[in-house]
Order: sequence, then C-alpha cells, then structure tokens
Amino acid sequence: MSLPPKLWFQWQRIKKAFASSLGSQENPSAASVRMCPHCRALIDRDARTCPLCGEATGPTRARGASSPGRILGVIPIPTTASSVMVAINLALYAIEWYMTQNSASTQMYGAPSMGGVSGEVLRRLGDRDGALIIFDHQWWRLVTAMFLHVGLLHIGMNLWCLVDLGPEVESLFNTTKFIVLYLATGVAGFALSLWWNPGVESAGASGAIMGLIGILIGASFHHGSMGKDYRRQLWRWVIYIGIFGAIGFVFPGFSVDNAAHLGGLLSGLALGYFIPEGEPATRPGENLWNALAVLSALIIAASFALMAVQLGQPLPSL
Repeated sequence: MSLPPKLWFQWQRIKKAFASSLGSQENPSAASVRMCPHCRALIDRDARTCPLCGEATGPTRARGASSPGRILGVIPIPTTASSVMVAINLALYAIEWYMTQNSASTQMYGAPSMGGVSGEVLRRLGDRDGALIIFDHQWWRLVTAMFLHVGLLHIGMNLWCLVDLGPEVESLFNTTKFIVLYLATGVAGFALSLWWNPGVESAGASGAIMGLIGILIGASFHHGSMGKDYRRQLWRWVIYIGIFGAIGFVFPGFSVDNAAHLGGLLSGLALGYFIPEGEPATRPGENLWNALAVLSALIIAASFALMAVQLGQPLPSL
C-alpha cells in the first residue's frame, strides 16, 4: 500500500536528514528521485507517470553523477543557476570594490567605509541611471544594475535572501525557468523604478529577490491549505523588506528603491501563478523553455558586453 503524498514526502525528508547525519556524501544534483509537478510527492526520477496521483510527470533532464569540480582545487564550481547568480554578484562586487579603491588612491581621497562603492564606479559599471537609459538609450542598464551593489551590507543582505529563496524557486519550477524568471522579475522591477522616479540612480538584486518571493506566493495558491501556511510565511518576508524600505523615508541619506521592490514582487506574483511548476510536460514545452533560458543568458552576457564597450569612454553629460 502506497503512502499518501504528504507522508511520502515527509518520509523522504526524514531519510535524507538521517543519511546526512551519518556523513553521506550523496550529491543532491544526482538524486535518484524528483518531485511530481502535480502532487509534489517524491518519485523515481525516471518515472513517466506518478505512482501516487497517476498523472504524467513529463520528460526528465539528465544529471551528472559526479561531484562538482573546484577552481584551483579550492573554490567549488557553481552547479545550479542560483549559485551562478550568487557567483556573478560576488564577482561584480569585487570589481566594484577594486575600482573604488583604485580611484580613491589615484585621486587622493578616502574610499567609502564598510566596503562602500563610489557612485562614479556604479555609473561606469551600469547602475540604473534614468538619464543615460532614456536619453542615451543604454537600456542594458536595466540588466546590469541587477548585479551591482553599493556596499557590504547591501550585497550581504541580498545574497542571504538569494541563497535562501533561489534554490526553492529553482527546485519548484526547474533551472531553465528559474533563469528566465529571475531576469524577467529583476528587469520588471527596474522598469517600474525607471517609470516611477527616472531621476534617481539605483542598483541591486533586491528587485529580482522580491520577484522570487512573489513567484513563490503566486505558486502557493495552487497548493491548498499547505500553500496558505507557506504564503503566510512569505508575506512576512515582504513586510520585513517593506519596513526596511520605509527607512528611506525617515533617513533621506539612506536610499531604498521601493519601486523596484514593488515591480519585482508584482511581476513575480503573476508569473508564479500562471506558469506551471516542475519540468515542462511536453518536448516542445521543454524546447521552448530551453530557448528562453539561452536567450536570457545571452541578454545578460550582451548587457555586460555593452557595459564593457563603454567602460573606457567618457560618460555623456546629460
């Protein structure tokens, strides 16, 4: 007799926790089970039909069984889209910090404290500058701004949220959908920010992170009472970030792009509600999402290429 889906899922979690406590080195990306996109039970990875709900589970994507490699034998190579996004943000912050320190030393003035990044460096590397976007048509800044941060506290808080929420969205939908959703919600956030207040410069991953929260909230409406409980926890994230954003109204020198937060959240809510969870159910659907993911990666790469082209040129005086 098969267990109910909820009990089956809990049993698998208990087994996984027990294996971890014994020091098991099983690679999660090479797991032999996956989640049914319909009832959310853990089933055999190669199963075409869920034995618990009887629905077709769609095609599976091959996964390597080897453990992730390491750069120079020390730094783990990112194995998920979430970890790749974290790595890109860290790499860009390192470049920002180096350029800020270098500029401060050559111009004989002190660099910002607490790992702060100068406004000129942010502008050079592609923050959300309304004047340059509108009048100089540098629309790629809506993408590059997602990966830039103004200091250690800024990037620390954003990456903490990304590490916590990114894998949840990626496992609930899949890697290709995650890439598309992350880019779409981040750009939507900065697009609303540009419309709301074009004269203010901003940067950061928080618009896309609010998008991830919105995606999970939108998806939770399809999961009955369990989704309601989860949704209640997610709304707490929204409230906490909203309180943090309200600080900008109390302390004028502390700027928070609340419009980008709102744009990311609203776009995430819509996408999470309407886009089906799990792997695509058909081969054409899988091909479509693969193509959209590749297009998203190309958009990100092209945006940074355009940023690099103008890096050594004087910024237009607008």
